[in-house]
Amino acid sequence: MNWKLSDQDLADHDRVSATKDAVACEFGDGLALLNLKSNIYYSLNGVGAFIWDLIQEPRSMVDIRSAVLARYNVDPERCQADVDALLKGLADNGLARLHHEELV
Repeated sequence: MNWKLSDQDLADHDRVSATKDAVACEFGDGLALLNLKSNIYYSLNGVGAFIWDLIQEPRSMVDIRSAVLARYNVDPERCQADVDALLKGLADNGLARLHHEELV
């Protein structure tokens, strides 16, 4: 897919996973990520690092948001907005992949 997620809504049943094109190492309270295709580094704070760990296997958006809500004291609407923005950014930069699944 060549389209960007920036303007797309992520549904609860959509699944997200980290790509194999990135390597991560601890950096302070977060992570440093290197995109192996572009050789660009990215940094994630502690919450971002937690989400990165979650998406090492495909996870649904609802599972990711629920895990963040269970671990951190955050408003659910803020959680959804921030988690969606992070995952869209990771996908747009080749660090995560969206698996859109239709409900049947």
